[in-house]
Formats: sequence, structure tokens, C-alpha cells
Amino acid sequence: MKDIISLSPQEAYTLLQTDAHAKLIDIRSSMEFLFVGHAVGAIHIAWIDEPDWEINPDFVAEVSRTIKGEDSMNRLDTPIVLICRSGQRTLQAAKVLIESGFTHVIHVDEGFEGARDNDFHRSAVGGWRYNGLPWEQC
Repeated sequence: MKDIISLSPQEAYTLLQTDAHAKLIDIRSSMEFLFVGHAVGAIHIAWIDEPDWEINPDFVAEVSRTIKGEDSMNRLDTPIVLICRSGQRTLQAAKVLIESGFTHVIHVDEGFEGARDNDFHRSAVGGWRYNGLPWEQC
């Protein structure tokens, strides 16, 4: 089985800028994606979402549809860059993608908001947004 590749937010951004085939998939809940914000160009496919907070049974199928090429063939070697809040959920989702045959799965190790600081605030010590990478919100 292939290993999950871990990249910092900056390294992931560089990869996305240099590889036209790479896909950035934000796996957070719909509410997080819309109201907390998300990386510009991110594709939203929730791993766990409201109202039941259960793992999305269609996650792999939705990722497969996202990478379908012009020739209507799924390219399992497409670089899939997964991002969540702090880099924890992406490890679970990445494992499932690899078990499903994807061969180039990347996890953004700090996520979008990073770890909590001493005051329990996010986006203060790491993450996509903290590092000044392009993002937007609803």
C-alpha cells in the first residue's frame, strides 16, 4: 500500500501551483467550508458532515467523479491534496482513498486553521490561513 504524503500548507500550495492535475479537496463539514473559510479553488467533499456527523459513504465515489479526466477515465494517480481543520481528519480520509486504489494522496499537515494556541484559538500558530495563503469565505 502507498504511504500518505504529508506537506505543509506552503508545500501543498506550491504543488497545486505547479501541477495542473493536482486537486485540492477540503473534507471539512459544509458549515466549516462556508463560514470559517476555505482555500481558493478548493473542491468541497465532506468526510463527515451534518446533520448526522457520520462518515460520508459516497466519499470515494465523489473524489473519483472529481478527478474524472476528459477521456472519462478515473486517474488514480492524480495528486489528491486533502485539507481539513487541523490535519487530523485528512489522515482518516487519505487512508480510505489509498485502500480504494488512489496512489498519490497528500495530507496538509497543519490543515486550514492549524492547532489551537494556549488560549484555545485556531489560526494563530499554523495552517493554510495563518500562513497567508489564498482563502475566501461565504
